[in-house]
Amino acid sequence: MAAEQARAAALVAAARDGDARALARLVSQVENGAPALRAIMAAVAPYGGHARVIGLTGSPGVGKSTVTSALVRALRAAGRRVGVLAVDPTSPFSGGALLGDRVRMQDHATDAGVFIRSMASRGHLGGLSAAAPQALRVLDAAGFDVICVETVGVGQAEVEIAGLADSTLVILAPGMGDAIQTAKAGVLEIADLFVVNKSDRDGAREVVRDLRTMIAMGTWPQGGWKPPIVLACATAGDGIGELAERLDRHWEWLGRSGELDRRRLARAREEISAIAVAAIRRRLGGVPGDSRLDDVAARVAAGKLDAFSAADELLS
Repeated sequence: MAAEQARAAALVAAARDGDARALARLVSQVENGAPALRAIMAAVAPYGGHARVIGLTGSPGVGKSTVTSALVRALRAAGRRVGVLAVDPTSPFSGGALLGDRVRMQDHATDAGVFIRSMASRGHLGGLSAAAPQALRVLDAAGFDVICVETVGVGQAEVEIAGLADSTLVILAPGMGDAIQTAKAGVLEIADLFVVNKSDRDGAREVVRDLRTMIAMGTWPQGGWKPPIVLACATAGDGIGELAERLDRHWEWLGRSGELDRRRLARAREEISAIAVAAIRRRLGGVPGDSRLDDVAARVAAGKLDAFSAADELLS
């Protein structure tokens, strides 16, 4: 155990010194749930809490990777080190993933101030990877000023990114549906900023109009944050400067209002809960020869016991 802790501490120290290979090894071990995971998380814990976390989400085809790349360029121009976690969908047949985010972000491949890491969703719902919270902590400890988390192409209800990010961008584009689709998309309710990408196409103004109508229907507390709408064409770089400025304003508001502390406390609670639930599941069904779950399940199936009483019996 002591040797494992020493190796983890050495890897973390190397990553903090700018060693990209050490950082990549840390993220790989986190993503794969390696035996050294606990030692790694203990080693990074004292160095966390400094990076801004920006989440980018939206439907497939709206240009999330292109917007991410353009935003990274703007952040680098401001002198900030940037980490990118890009979650790719996993094939249900091969288990592999098409690293489309890497294709879109080739401009940053040789920039030592940018670290881009693809993570497969591996069947995890919500648009993220199950290991994303821990990978985020590793990048934070490595000293990045900003971490961008790009989700897989999500639908109307995948809102998990809001629990992970300090600022959440919801990206839309013309041609993705009418006003009714806009109104019923639950993912829009998590937005701190809206980005209407591909603004050079017909219909962009209509998307802005529908968003404004939706925002006007909401109730906003005094001194609260009302999500702005930014028109952008990421391929040409249009609107990205305004987006970076709006993100800076949101960051200032988070600190001033106390919302940043509230969000990070909620993030820690969700992370701890997920780890605890996973541990309970492993104990109930993952120990060879442990038939407790099968026994109570058989009694529930036979009508001899209700599911709530069965759960209480297992937990006790």
